[in-house]
Amino acid sequence: MRAMLLRSPCTPLALTEVPDPQPGPGQVLVQVRACGVCRTDLHVVDGELPDARSPVIPGHEIVGVVAELGRDVSELRVGDRVGVPWLGHTCGVCRYCRAAQENLCDSAQFTGYTIDGGYAEMTVADARYCFPILGDYADTAAAPLLCAGLIGYRTLKLAGNAQRVGIYGFGATAHIAAQVAASERREVYAFTRPGDGPAQAFAREIGAVWAGSSTESAPVALDAALIFAPAGPLVPAALRATGKGGTVVCGGIHMTDIPGFPYSILWEERVLRSVANLTRSDATEFLALAPKIPVRTRTVVYPLAAANQALADLRDGRLSGAAVLVPG
Repeated sequence: MRAMLLRSPCTPLALTEVPDPQPGPGQVLVQVRACGVCRTDLHVVDGELPDARSPVIPGHEIVGVVAELGRDVSELRVGDRVGVPWLGHTCGVCRYCRAAQENLCDSAQFTGYTIDGGYAEMTVADARYCFPILGDYADTAAAPLLCAGLIGYRTLKLAGNAQRVGIYGFGATAHIAAQVAASERREVYAFTRPGDGPAQAFAREIGAVWAGSSTESAPVALDAALIFAPAGPLVPAALRATGKGGTVVCGGIHMTDIPGFPYSILWEERVLRSVANLTRSDATEFLALAPKIPVRTRTVVYPLAAANQALADLRDGRLSGAAVLVPG
């Protein structure tokens, strides 16, 4: 099969012919129809996440069709359309797995990072971490739901019942989380890169009541702030923007260093927390909820061989919405 292979960090992906993968026990072979390009992929390619498999096929927002079943797989059938997310395998026996916190599993494996992902014509996936795609989504429209959607949903959940929600970094994840928040009748305040008028217009288009630069102050004190941009200086800015008892949730897997800040902006029972990966319940809840809202994704489609261009467009902030690769 053809795949876009990362031979070593900080080098371009190479279009390569590699042996077709074979499913082992508990696994399925998935024919990839679409794979979203996530900022986490960029962190893997740019060497910002340590201990990546080398070489590795990136990509963890996979939509495809089950082509073959491995031994002991009973919950899926050949021909099922499924999504494969970032969390690709857990041990099932550690204290986190036993407590339904498999997102914190001591032996977790991650799609497109420690195991091969979806920048390819086929991939192998743990059947426990393949989820049905519901609703009338096209393959390319569904792909961003598998990480941008899932992480945005979990990040919003960890903000509790906050009514006034600020979102910092208005990209693929934010444009889905904002729709979920608006459907719950929360007020969304969008913070973008300074001078990014198109992103601010996009935020207002999908339900934000206010949109401005991350250097601006919101017109009201926020109950919660969700940070999706990997910029550490946004943490103290978000703390300053939240009112007493507010929550700041960092939704990314990587962030630049957080600068020192005075205790006074954390005091008054503000909470600062992070999101790590996802649980299977997150996936089943969100993928059932998305078509009911309905969540609509904005995508820019690239052929598989143009993965480097898609990553460059993401890196340079040229995307409004999400990039998606399609093989063939």
